Amino acid sequence: MLIGWYIHHHGYGHVARFLAVQPHLRCPVVAFSSMARPDGLDPAVDWVRLPADADVVEGPDGESHDPRDADPTARGHLHWAPHDHPGHRARLARIAAVASERDLRAFVVDVSAEVVAFARLLGLRTIAVTQPGTRTDAPHALAYALADRIIAPWAHGAVPRAGLSAHGDRVVWTGGVSRYEGRPRTERSPGRSVLFLGRVLEPEVRAHATAELSARGWDVGTVGHDDASRVDDPWPLITGSTVVVSAAGQNSVADLAAAEARAVVIAQDRPFEEQHHTAEALEQWGLARRAEQGVGAADLVALVERAADDAPDWSRWQVAGAARRLAEAVEAVLP
Repeated sequence: MLIGWYIHHHGYGHVARFLAVQPHLRCPVVAFSSMARPDGLDPAVDWVRLPADADVVEGPDGESHDPRDADPTARGHLHWAPHDHPGHRARLARIAAVASERDLRAFVVDVSAEVVAFARLLGLRTIAVTQPGTRTDAPHALAYALADRIIAPWAHGAVPRAGLSAHGDRVVWTGGVSRYEGRPRTERSPGRSVLFLGRVLEPEVRAHATAELSARGWDVGTVGHDDASRVDDPWPLITGSTVVVSAAGQNSVADLAAAEARAVVIAQDRPFEEQHHTAEALEQWGLARRAEQGVGAADLVALVERAADDAPDWSRWQVAGAARRLAEAVEAVLP
């Protein structure tokens, strides 16, 4: 039985989750995304590159048209379905064509309310991957109502979700999915070291915090704050640091859990306040120190120094076995 899997193109988190789960699937997969095929993907996975649906296009009048001005929400009933956008139309047509040609039996959507609705209209068994946040709006309500199964990839009970309460029999809480699950950890260095992971700080704040922490005897590392600082494998740095300062996205948090890291999480502004809800849950469970986007250098230094003495019980985030549980939840909908 062949499964389709839609991977949202914003950020790296959705494709990272797919890369973690795919090895646990027994069924073959066709992946759909606007992203290029990722390095290291199993060659057996077919990758269907979808056209972009949010770029400015030229209309029949010869003028440029921004899809944000083309009623993309259908008066609040959808998130993104702009009028007259050829890329939007072509990507849905491509999904429908492949679903028919390849006889797909199930379709995982990570994430898009419109693709959930479209897959269900095609008669596919549809699995919606959701995220934390206040997702009680009409498009999310529609997607949840239509989905045959809803995947919540974080620990059950950690992040309240009012939008899921009416669908409890179809929701599967898998725990946090990390690409590093089960990988041996690097021994932490004997001194005090902090790693700033990703684009979580304004350059001026990072510079001031680095100077102050260095003056207090900390070794400071930065990874991923720009293209030049990216590394293919940050795992040894994450596990070898005394404290990690990271965003509060789902993949980042799952990686921190896999590393059993002492952490300060900075909630980035994202749709539906996803990271604010996650950061609040981590603070309440004693898993990480919490800061908001825009935190000042002095406050950040204080949080880092307090986090160095923490002993978080990251097993509560249920990373162990999460990728396998997600794969099993997907395949359970098959006939």
